[in-house]
Amino acid sequence: MDARQVELAVTAFVTFFVLIDAVGVAPIFASLTQPGGPKFARSMAIRSSVVAAGVLFFFAFAGAWLLEHLGVSLDAFRAAGGVLMFLIAVDMVFEKRTERREHRAEALLADGRPETPDDISVFPIGIPMIAGPGSIATAMLYMQNAAGEPVDTAIVIGAIGLNLLLTAVIFLAAGPLMRLIGPSLAGAITRILGVILAALAVQLMIDGVKGAFGL
Repeated sequence: MDARQVELAVTAFVTFFVLIDAVGVAPIFASLTQPGGPKFARSMAIRSSVVAAGVLFFFAFAGAWLLEHLGVSLDAFRAAGGVLMFLIAVDMVFEKRTERREHRAEALLADGRPETPDDISVFPIGIPMIAGPGSIATAMLYMQNAAGEPVDTAIVIGAIGLNLLLTAVIFLAAGPLMRLIGPSLAGAITRILGVILAALAVQLMIDGVKGAFGL
């Protein structure tokens, strides 16, 4: 790979890592799967990652077709994606995203803890906690930027796949991990990731505006 492709690989991996925020989702995953025991948690970790992979890869490959039929330009989509990513980043920095996840988890747990726990691999873990609006939009955007170039396309797909694999690993270790780092450190990590995502989002918006106006 040349320098540009190395930069693309690093940027794509970091962007998806921040958007998926597996470390931030891990406490919620642990609380939702705790009633079912270790075997249930392992099953949900794998299945939720597979569900998210299906969603992200579908939109990554169908993104061009959707944009074409909706009459949306790539630059407009790039700018809109940057705005969306920035809003997510603000939520992460001020812990609004974590609060919503916790409320969703509490609502589900408030329904009771049956002997056979509900399957959470599709909702809420697979969608929207892993494959949320931000990661879906970003997958579409990166594939559009790759423009069918084989190496760039492989880099984007690899970045998504590697992040989903990492997410599954973090989920598998969610219980011990949360006991190790504690809620305070998990919150600090989420804030740091939010700042990084905000910077990436601003750059995305700048690129979109410059492209739209031919600057």
